[in-house]
Amino acid sequence: MSDILVARSYAKINLGLFIRERLPNGYHDIETGFAFIDMSDRIEMRPAAQTRITCNDPEVPTGKDNLIVKAISAFHQRFGTSGYFDINLQKTIPAGAGLGGGSSNAAVMLRLLSRHYGLEIPLRELCELGAALGADVPVFIRAETAIGSGTGTELTYLDFQPDYHIVTVWPGIHSNTAEAYGMCEPGGPSEIPLAEILTGYEPDEWNYLLRNDLEPPVISRYPQVGNLKDQLTDMGALFAAMSGSGSAVFGIFEQELTATDALKYLLQLRYRANITPPGFRPNHGVYLKA
Repeated sequence: MSDILVARSYAKINLGLFIRERLPNGYHDIETGFAFIDMSDRIEMRPAAQTRITCNDPEVPTGKDNLIVKAISAFHQRFGTSGYFDINLQKTIPAGAGLGGGSSNAAVMLRLLSRHYGLEIPLRELCELGAALGADVPVFIRAETAIGSGTGTELTYLDFQPDYHIVTVWPGIHSNTAEAYGMCEPGGPSEIPLAEILTGYEPDEWNYLLRNDLEPPVISRYPQVGNLKDQLTDMGALFAAMSGSGSAVFGIFEQELTATDALKYLLQLRYRANITPPGFRPNHGVYLKA
């Protein structure tokens, strides 16, 4: 095939992130709820004489450290394919924000490659391949809300996408995931099963039931993250939290007017901010460029 393939690569937020224990291998046993926001990168790929990535964000590596490049290599090795690609990556999801931008890019690249080679690869198999690239990659393969356990790669799919407006804001701070996990204190499992919290309780009750165990070390280093979380609450959010290892923060709002007022305020302060409508579902399909 010589067609140009295009796909959207969406961001996630974490509804709760319970670090149950630190494992002997240095990883962590966690439980978290993956939901999605209406923020996406755009990936365009075409066959080429050598693999090259161009990107609108100069801070994103475009060499062998880019997860897209690693995804191509892993795909070739797993399925016996070969080939090179010219890839244009238009970034909207900021790096170091805890929104999973790099992992999402890798997951979408695996889907693009599957389409390019005309392979009917089960999503389960793509998830297994993605898990070797990064703990967050598998959830982006299907891009459906899920409870992640273990290191985050063991997924139980449940529909708990908030039926509320979600305002997400990035303070411009690049938070290091390894550092955040290294400084955190495991808080143990949730007292009530996370699935029950996300499907049986309202967001204003999540304040007493959910926690992100990575928040304390990140906020201690970057107080601005905590300030933004407090501001979202003050502006009317039913629930506010840091996503993943930060530094992005999100707030869940019941009223559209309140949410849009919060968004406008944050944009006036020159933060990168975004609003997601109630019941949002990402469109993770691959299409041919006209």
